[in-house]
Amino acid sequence: MLSLLRAIVSHTPTRRAFTLAPLLGDAIATQLRPYSIWSKLVNGAAREGELRVFLVAGEVSGDTIASRLMQGLQDLSPVPVKFAGVGGESMRKRGFEFIFPMEELAVMGLWELLPHIVNIRRRINYTVDAAILFQPHLVVTVDSKGFSFRLLKLLRSRFVQNNYGPLHIHYVAPSFWAWKGGEERLKDLRHYIDHILCILPFEAQICNLNGLPATYVGHPLLDDASSINPLLTVHHLGPSVMVSESEKQEHQRKVEAFLKHNGLFPGSNIVTLLPGSRLQEVRRMLPIYAETMQLLKKSLPDLSCVIPIAPNRQVQSYIDKAAQSFPVSTVLIPGASLEAKYIAFNVSKAALCTSGSAVMELTLAGLPCVVSYRAHLITEWLIHFKKKINFISLPNILLNTKVIPEVLFGDCAPENLVKALREVLLDKKVQEMQIDSAKKIVRMLDRSMEQQKEHADLCHIRSPGYIAAWTILHAEKKLPLNKT
Repeated sequence: MLSLLRAIVSHTPTRRAFTLAPLLGDAIATQLRPYSIWSKLVNGAAREGELRVFLVAGEVSGDTIASRLMQGLQDLSPVPVKFAGVGGESMRKRGFEFIFPMEELAVMGLWELLPHIVNIRRRINYTVDAAILFQPHLVVTVDSKGFSFRLLKLLRSRFVQNNYGPLHIHYVAPSFWAWKGGEERLKDLRHYIDHILCILPFEAQICNLNGLPATYVGHPLLDDASSINPLLTVHHLGPSVMVSESEKQEHQRKVEAFLKHNGLFPGSNIVTLLPGSRLQEVRRMLPIYAETMQLLKKSLPDLSCVIPIAPNRQVQSYIDKAAQSFPVSTVLIPGASLEAKYIAFNVSKAALCTSGSAVMELTLAGLPCVVSYRAHLITEWLIHFKKKINFISLPNILLNTKVIPEVLFGDCAPENLVKALREVLLDKKVQEMQIDSAKKIVRMLDRSMEQQKEHADLCHIRSPGYIAAWTILHAEKKLPLNKT
């Protein structure tokens, strides 16, 4: 695999023309350049004729975030950008050649990690060697804090020995606010992270107070919102979004085509199932969901379900096989297709979702849901012992109230999930409460971006991916290189 990296290193990138999505507009780069007093990072890269970025994403949500960051860096950098590292399908579509696929890192949980710990340590050491060979100006890790932080710590130590030190950026702050002693850990991170990009409004201030330079760049949900028809989101329920008659007709045609193509009937009880993006959690959750559908079908005979499959080959293979014996009519759609996924949300009456980033996608779609989660018994016990918040899903955390039902751990049994789902499917007041809460959360995230004083020059830019790229290109190394 290192031979692949050597080929990447020897390849000279070409400066590509701006190709921004229409909803962002080709003018973004032009709008940002007047504010671009470039950092030492960019000036150093300019002297070498390219900006080398070593990028690491370890799971599906991070792969999406990283691909949007790649687009932002390519469009905003004044010099050509060359990428190497670890990633997934979304990054590959942007020309990223990874040293190994991110599926090898997709392990979640404390006890669940133990059987994989030798392989993960081997992968960390391999990634360190690959990064040193690549000689990056910039190292960006996205989420996956267990792998990312160990990698950055080793890199800082190794680059000190080699008298060379790239800028270290971590994108998506760890949920320090959710765990006992979480803020104390931030003081340790500042020894090997130069800047952290936060996706929740309150995180950056706390990081900065603990000596870790941080910037709020906006939640990735806002990139989803700008990339799809507003009729597929809660935005169309507000007075500020105007949708033309032709857009409405086009939307209706697509919905009808989706239903017809997949043999679904308008107005029937369609439930979206989101069992997770890692093979480990899908294996644990999908059998529970299948039994839940079997029980729910007794009272809802027209029940059918849609499963958007995460862009993970192992997950796709597992779900393809499991769906053949599913107890209700089941439609599988590629989760990598943003539009297809949100159309599936649009035609569904409710969703059953494994806790994770998908909960926020359902929030944007305004689809009432039930959140569930199971783990190994020891992992569940450790979570109970270490957590300091009352909820597990981000919408409930942001609103500090249990708007979305959470059926977790030992309670996550088919009988309990059926009870919660029936309430969401049949109780109009419950549905309206979740939809109203979804609108509040999306407005909260929108307004938070507008109110960031550090982004006064960027207030007209609605893309977190581009704001993250702009922030990175202007970041400075804050730490002494010999501090370990």
